[in-house]
Amino acid sequence: MVEQQIRPWDVLNITVLDLLYEVKREDFVPQQYRNMAFMDTEIPLAHGEAMLSPKLEARLLQSLALKDNHKVLEIGTGSGYMAALISRLAHSVTTLEIHHDLAQQAQTKLTHHGHHNVSVIIGDGAKSYGDAKTWDTILLSGSVPQLPQVFLDTLAVGGTLVAVVGVSPTMAVTRIKRVGEKDYHSEVLFETVVPALHHIAKASRFEF
Repeated sequence: MVEQQIRPWDVLNITVLDLLYEVKREDFVPQQYRNMAFMDTEIPLAHGEAMLSPKLEARLLQSLALKDNHKVLEIGTGSGYMAALISRLAHSVTTLEIHHDLAQQAQTKLTHHGHHNVSVIIGDGAKSYGDAKTWDTILLSGSVPQLPQVFLDTLAVGGTLVAVVGVSPTMAVTRIKRVGEKDYHSEVLFETVVPALHHIAKASRFEF
């Protein structure tokens, strides 16, 4: 998977590549789809959610540029696999999932496989989580039509947010860095299409 799918998609960070061998993706794939764990495709989850393709997960992880002192917020737990990857590179991960059953399944798997610095919270990611300037890194694991300002408000100065922004068929992975109290730098990394996050409002959006 790594040599055939991941590297050709501009994922060249050795730490990220090594992590894909260490954290077993198949441990987080629903049992009925385990034979698809390494296919270059999304894997269905309950409630219309999906695991992203392996190459997209890897490239998103690389784009976060995580450090071992980072406190990370993930919106959209899904299977828990992305949180598992992040947990090996960051100090702690808080991940929000709106669906109780998915949240409980993810927490069980994360704990079983030793990812003890991950907290799965059942909640609506559209409302963000935490106080102002709480998070060093924020990842939205689904797409949003526009980026709500509430996420930027909880990002620490010097912090990074990565999200897929747009409406199908026009979406792009966007990375935003908070460079001052009221100043942000935004860059489009690459185009892709992923399922939307639930309940994300279009109001109070960040203006690029």
